Amino acid sequence: MRWPGSLQARLALGLGLGLTLLWLATAWATATILRGEMNEVFDSALEETAQRILPLAVMDIIGREEQGVSQRIATLRSHEELFTYIVRDDQDRVLLRSHGTEDVVFPAFDGMGFRQTKTHRLYYDAALQGTITITVAEPLSHRADVAREALAGLALPLILVIPISLLGVLVIVRRSLRPVRRFSRALASRGARDLSEVGDSNLPNEILPVAEAVNQLLDRLRRTLEAERNFTANAAHELRTPVAAALAQTQRLMTEIPDPAVGQRAGEIETALKRLTRLSEKLMQLARAEGGRLRRETAADLRPVLRMVVSDLEGIAKEKRIDFELPDDPVLSDIDPDTFAILARNLIENAQRHGTGDAPVRVILTADRVLCVINDGPAVPPETLTRLAARFERGQAISEGSGLGLSIAKAIADGAQATLTLQSPAPGRADGFAASFKAPIGRQPD
Repeated sequence: MRWPGSLQARLALGLGLGLTLLWLATAWATATILRGEMNEVFDSALEETAQRILPLAVMDIIGREEQGVSQRIATLRSHEELFTYIVRDDQDRVLLRSHGTEDVVFPAFDGMGFRQTKTHRLYYDAALQGTITITVAEPLSHRADVAREALAGLALPLILVIPISLLGVLVIVRRSLRPVRRFSRALASRGARDLSEVGDSNLPNEILPVAEAVNQLLDRLRRTLEAERNFTANAAHELRTPVAAALAQTQRLMTEIPDPAVGQRAGEIETALKRLTRLSEKLMQLARAEGGRLRRETAADLRPVLRMVVSDLEGIAKEKRIDFELPDDPVLSDIDPDTFAILARNLIENAQRHGTGDAPVRVILTADRVLCVINDGPAVPPETLTRLAARFERGQAISEGSGLGLSIAKAIADGAQATLTLQSPAPGRADGFAASFKAPIGRQPD
């Protein structure tokens, strides 16, 4: 038997089994004691019956004119005779017997006291210095029937008491563990970015230290992540101005110096500074994705935001054509529009950067809030696909990207309680790459 994993089930099962075993053990002990007491009562009845009948039998035998004659006592009406008896003389001749007596049931007299055969319980007594003896017999089946009736009387209440007790145990355990279940649901229902303290009121004293430790851990983790995000955002923000100034000075230097070799080196510096500018922008986006408010109170249409992003990217990268598909009806979601723009821009830029050939990048927004971005190119190996959303991970070694685009999209999806799915080959194709974002629906505007 496999022990259940739930604490509630373990307590209910353990207490239920323990209570059931306790009731059964108590019933068995009671039945054992009762059987012993019943045997004493029946033995006393056997002895008393013999002692009452024997004097009457002696008087009857002595008063007979003819000695040694066997006589059977007649009955007034038919009935079940539980106690039968037989009276013998010292020559083992039967002088008197009850009406239902069978002689084979009664062994020869071998002393006063109790005897027991396979079928009967016997009591022997004697009078007139052992010349007249009496044997009273009781069927063992009678005692067994009485014992069964007594056990049945004990068992019938148990049939009702045990289920009621088990139900009571289950109710008590459920009520006692209700704060624990509430605490567990509060933890399970939280978003990936919610690190606030979990309420622990009414928790049992045994669970309270666990709740306090969880809240302390959440607080340390929140402060650590906040420090990391602040450092990333501050560093990226502080880099923008000096990098922009250095880029401007480099571009001016390129126009003022006629030497081609120096101009080439200045061009390399310009490329590096532009790459650093893009990296600082991505770091700021990542900091916002991991720490900002990603959802609003009401839902809004995602189509205008996506049109703006696609239009901007088409103007920047004219050589990378974008096939754009939108539904006719509004696509409503409560995700923050700026956040959705950041996510869409990163997915499309990633597709433009890693797509090969002249095939356009396909951008599709469906009526059920799914943004799908598909680009051409060789299939990504499964082992690479599983780690593409990690920071600074690139699908191709020759890529000029920062390796942050998909990680920013993944952070936004996690923070908004949405889903981001990466597939390669693209659905319905033998190659290509597809990124699908399922936006949350939220509450629609009034």
